[in-house]
Amino acid sequence: MAVSGTHPAGGPDEAAGGHGRQDTSPVRAASGVPQNAAAARALVTRLLAARAGGPDGKTADIATADATVADVTVADALLVTSELVTNAFRHGGGLTGFAAEVNDEGLLLTVSDASSTPPAVTVRLPQADHIGGYGWPLVRRLTQRLTVTFHPGGKHIVALIALT
Repeated sequence: MAVSGTHPAGGPDEAAGGHGRQDTSPVRAASGVPQNAAAARALVTRLLAARAGGPDGKTADIATADATVADVTVADALLVTSELVTNAFRHGGGLTGFAAEVNDEGLLLTVSDASSTPPAVTVRLPQADHIGGYGWPLVRRLTQRLTVTFHPGGKHIVALIALT
């Protein structure tokens, strides 16, 4: 299953299908780059709901479905989505591509932006109050695999969130 936006400099390979599903054809949402983090979260929510619908392909409400994805896992996936997309807008010169797919490993997110600057980790003293700087460490902690690939005109960040 996959939902995708544009990939100006390439992107992930076509999805092999959802975990435990007979139908291995990708499921795609409307093409284009999400306008904001909320729109990206909506794409991921629809993708996870379609996965929860089972082999018949019917979409389930992930809040009420007897899904294989736990609520906390869905929350983690949406948090990672939100952080990566927000950082692309805030620090990466704008979101230039977005793709999400569910495969046998989990939820694979690809977020592309227009900056060749790598994500930064800000070291903070625990006793000090700080605003901001927590997103990238959260993404690193919540993902099973995280890669940053640079290309002319920016970078792709690929994050794998386990769904089991």
